[in-house]
Amino acid sequence: MKGDPVIPPPDRVSGAAPIIVTATMGAADQRVFDALRTAHFPPERNHLAAHITLFHQLPPSALAELKGLIRAIAADTPPPPARLIAVYSLGSGTAFRIDSPELLEIRARIADRFAGMLTAQDRGTPRLHITVQNKVTTYAAHALQADLARDFRPRPLMISGLAAHHYRGGPWENAFARNFGGPRRVY
Repeated sequence: MKGDPVIPPPDRVSGAAPIIVTATMGAADQRVFDALRTAHFPPERNHLAAHITLFHQLPPSALAELKGLIRAIAADTPPPPARLIAVYSLGSGTAFRIDSPELLEIRARIADRFAGMLTAQDRGTPRLHITVQNKVTTYAAHALQADLARDFRPRPLMISGLAAHHYRGGPWENAFARNFGGPRRVY
């Protein structure tokens, strides 16, 4: 589960594309992590905005059911409290670890619905994180980790909603997104 997901390309015959599910961040946090990705991700590989992957590959046939489930979850769930807790190594990259038991509970609700469709990677519990650098030398990754760790202090992270994306072999294509309802809880 290191770095950005490795997903097979869409089915060449049907054009069907795997679905990636992410948690979305509040606008201020999104800007911070997009800027870090722009500064530290190899430009030829940086095709995505910063993101928190919850599922790497749901089948395209699940899209309608997923959309209904996420709509229901978003409507009855307040934004889950979350905290950035550490800068950590991906080996050839750098990420920020996220602690959010409530986000993992939301993920479990989705996983329960699609249990028979989950890949081995998606059956496990993820280590929630935001990747800001990947596919660089170990030396470059360790240098960035040391630099970011100097000023790092754990802090709240705004989780605003859930989104689904089609993977078609390049940048992700947005399928839909829903913001959480209800009052925000601080963690």
